[in-house]
Amino acid sequence: MNCPFCFHFDSKVVDSRPTDEGNAIRRRRECISCGKRFTTYEKVEEIPLIVVKKGGAREAFNRNKVLNGIIRACEKRPVSLSKIEHIVDEIEKQLYNSMEKEITTELIGRLVMDHIKKLDEVAYVRFASVYREFKDINTFMEELKKLLNEKNI
Repeated sequence: MNCPFCFHFDSKVVDSRPTDEGNAIRRRRECISCGKRFTTYEKVEEIPLIVVKKGGAREAFNRNKVLNGIIRACEKRPVSLSKIEHIVDEIEKQLYNSMEKEITTELIGRLVMDHIKKLDEVAYVRFASVYREFKDINTFMEELKKLLNEKNI
């Protein structure tokens, strides 16, 4: 780490502690050459997730889009915001743990559906109707029958 005062390339760490948020480490350093002290922050480099949409377009992953989609599906349902945020945290963790740099909207949709199904059946059907693009009442009924069969097993 170069000293910001004399630009010498060597310094020693005098103190090290986590930040208040816990997502970085604050290091107090002292320049070997001039003796002045300065602070640096060290944090984990995250792999940026790129979402590949149905049409092939690519954009950066945005957890707020997932959150808003689940909130819409759970509208007027007895589901707390903390449960929804927990689901989004779990989905985001699964995506980052996959170590893939590019993920499809299809994968994100499947993960959301897997989590919502356990949370609230009405929200699941709402989300599925948008995600699977039900064309008519028959496809909608097929999904309901699958849900009922799973529940009776």
